[in-house]
Amino acid sequence: MVYASRIIISHSKKLKHVSTLLLRREHAVAVRGFSNTTHPSSLSGREDMLKARMNYSQVERLSKCSATNVPMPSGISAMSTRPMTGPTFFTSSQMRSVRGFSSSSDLPPHQEIGMPSLSPTMTEGNIARWLKKEGDKVAPGEVLCEVETDKATVEMECMEEGYLAKIVKEEGAKEIQVGEVIAITVEDEEDIQKFKDYTPSSGAPPAAPEEKPAPSPPKEEKVEKPASAPEAKTSKPSSAPSEDRIFASPLAKKLAEDSNVPLSSIKGTGPEGRIVKADVEEFLASRGKETTAKPSKATGSKAPALDYVDIPHTQIRKVTASRLAFSKQTIPHYYLTVDTCVDKLMGLRSQLNAFQEASGGKRISVNDLVIKAAALALRKVPQCNSSWTDEYIRQFSNVNINVAVQTENGLYVPVVKDADKKGLSTIGEEVRFLAQKAKENSLKPEDYEGGTFTVSNLGGPFGIKQFCAVINPPQAAILAIGSAEKRVVASSGPDQFNVASYMSVTLSCDHRVIDGAIGAEWLKAFKGYIETPESMLL
Repeated sequence: MVYASRIIISHSKKLKHVSTLLLRREHAVAVRGFSNTTHPSSLSGREDMLKARMNYSQVERLSKCSATNVPMPSGISAMSTRPMTGPTFFTSSQMRSVRGFSSSSDLPPHQEIGMPSLSPTMTEGNIARWLKKEGDKVAPGEVLCEVETDKATVEMECMEEGYLAKIVKEEGAKEIQVGEVIAITVEDEEDIQKFKDYTPSSGAPPAAPEEKPAPSPPKEEKVEKPASAPEAKTSKPSSAPSEDRIFASPLAKKLAEDSNVPLSSIKGTGPEGRIVKADVEEFLASRGKETTAKPSKATGSKAPALDYVDIPHTQIRKVTASRLAFSKQTIPHYYLTVDTCVDKLMGLRSQLNAFQEASGGKRISVNDLVIKAAALALRKVPQCNSSWTDEYIRQFSNVNINVAVQTENGLYVPVVKDADKKGLSTIGEEVRFLAQKAKENSLKPEDYEGGTFTVSNLGGPFGIKQFCAVINPPQAAILAIGSAEKRVVASSGPDQFNVASYMSVTLSCDHRVIDGAIGAEWLKAFKGYIETPESMLL
């Protein structure tokens, strides 16, 4: 006891300059106290300790409390292990990533596993599936669960050996914030049962709700104010009798009474506004017309109840919506469209596919040729292979082409890296592999991050003639590919015509990065590769 106290006092002077830092709420710390002996607590001992604590500064009190079994605040945890060589402090974030300890003495050491950030844009995630169940032994590298991020479903691996004591967030849990506790692991198997009814501590936030009920007295004052309102309301009817007197002829009164019509609803046309028989008859006639017209209006206004189904947003749908809305709101788009003759391209594709089939390879698609042509055009016009920042325009040396892939879950854009340096067969294999992973919702961050340009093709699969795509930030351009169609074009001689296949392509550009002439220059280079495809093989 004396040994530990001397060490703590010797270090307290060094810690005085960080007292304000330690007491900050956002830099809450956990103090690890050590004791080389154990003594039964007694009433007199506690009184002595309380008296002693009154004579120390706030930092010294925290250090002094670790020498005995004094109950500690919820934000501080203590354990007794081995003689200490000096006080050790951990920030709350570091404790979460290393190991968490409960302030309650009945819970053994345990680790709180938080929702990880598995992509640069991830702020929350969903638990798609747990591959381990409570009580299972886990080892480093083993997959605990599958997490649905903003881009794909990613496997979450265990970092330490132990036992899965508690699953805090069940399978299917949605919108879990990054860092929020999803599971608890322990070192010893016999400690699992102690976490059966465990709920993770919320730390500092619960203190705020307790303070909010304090300003309740003002609410009572607000409730008392309406009490004066009824007095004002009761005074209003007192002025009504001055307008109750209505002048009407006896015959008009009798006719109105028989027809259950209040005289106050009839406007008199007699002397000094007197209501006469003609006024009542006219009112009855007009009311009859209204009652006959009302049923037709009511039947016409009743619309049949709509039958609908509410489909919950997936993570990829949320991210696609936010990113595209951000793109259209912040990026000044402009669009350039050009028609390219694809007769030679289709002829080259037929020849290459004949070689592929003879050698047992996969067929080459028009989209593969488009990706290759776009990559080479970016290498020739590197200004389009750039992105905007507030301080500079970043021009990339690598040509990485994102390819839009539509799936049941939403739109994915896996990336073909260094497409300008790869052959057509390699590009085709990568696109097919990545498209399959996208449909299986198994893309990893490295499969879609790092793109510098995007290609979206709605022509071949869907027959769309021409469309304008939305730029995928932070990129500066996206190419929209339409379908190829046969057109009649004028020939060299008079009254001579030829039939050729043309494909419309539209380049969406960020005007902050790509000027109109630069965008046109890129499209000229792209069209040259499409119309003379042999040049792509050089």
